[in-house]
Amino acid sequence: MKYSKIYMGLLALSLVTVGCQIEGINEEVPQLIDNAAGNYDKIFDISTDNSGTVKITPIGQGISKSTVAFGHGTGAAASAVLTPGASVTHVYPEGSYTVTITTTDLTGNETVTTYPLEVKFTAPTDVQIETSLAGNTLTVTPQGVNATGGYRVFFGETSTETGVLVPQGGSATYTYATPGIYNVRVVALSGGQATTTVSQEVTVFQPFGLPVSYENPLVNYGVGGTFGGVSTRIIENPYSEGTNTSAKVLEYTKGAGAESWAGTWTPLGAPNGTPVLLENGTKFTIQVYATETGKSLRFQLEDGQGFNPGVEVPITTANAWQTLTFDFSSQNIDPAHVFGQYVIQYNLSASGNGEVLLIDNITQTN
Repeated sequence: MKYSKIYMGLLALSLVTVGCQIEGINEEVPQLIDNAAGNYDKIFDISTDNSGTVKITPIGQGISKSTVAFGHGTGAAASAVLTPGASVTHVYPEGSYTVTITTTDLTGNETVTTYPLEVKFTAPTDVQIETSLAGNTLTVTPQGVNATGGYRVFFGETSTETGVLVPQGGSATYTYATPGIYNVRVVALSGGQATTTVSQEVTVFQPFGLPVSYENPLVNYGVGGTFGGVSTRIIENPYSEGTNTSAKVLEYTKGAGAESWAGTWTPLGAPNGTPVLLENGTKFTIQVYATETGKSLRFQLEDGQGFNPGVEVPITTANAWQTLTFDFSSQNIDPAHVFGQYVIQYNLSASGNGEVLLIDNITQTN
């Protein structure tokens, strides 16, 4: 009886052990097979900023790792191994690619799947041209959105130019051989085939200097400015007759309440102007058209160092063009002294009351 009990106990233990092994095979192994990479999916997240950055995220069940071959690049940069749920980014040039993803499930089985990837850049937007002119030298600073490839700048002076490549945030500088009106063109590059082109007309002025006629479109008569309440503008000559039949003149207005010393200043220094030296003549003439007599016009030279000689001449003719002569010969000025600016002031004896004076043809003579 004692041996029978031992035998039966061993038999029962054997049955329990066999039962546990059968349960593991029937339930756990089939679950791993069901979770193999056949249930796998993928995601391409392509950036929209023309950087070519693509985020690749393999997604699936029962994956132990994924190996992503980008279809672009060499060596270690051509692929990446990812753990479940991880992503990898890769930068592509514009083009068509085949991405190969090899997934390994928990049982060690591999599944290889290929996916087509199209990377296409969009044309840059909000492209603008900022220009700065110093003499004949133009600086162009382009700006835009998604101009990943930079900008190609064409200055328009020659038909054979290939353009200057400018990176985002950069500038291009060019010196024109001759003054003129030029079409500056900027091609914004996406980094691929798409581009955006904008253009802007730029006038490269002649150096400003005497004589001044207000007629030449290549002379920037707007240099300088006013002070004390005076305003100026270039207009069609309303009195094209007598001694002055030119098409355009300067309208000089000394507004009501303007300071007595109000006037205009015009720079003549480099790089945008030609200075005045009295060795080229000690007299200056200005044609004026005034509606009244008894008031004077002052023409003053300035050297920027506090030496500002001037001559004041009365207006003696009303409602007709009159030529005023400003003679500096008696002031004993060194003929080689350089003056980089001239100033014109009207009726220094009183504040402005809205007087309007027309000015034209400022010349230097002996």
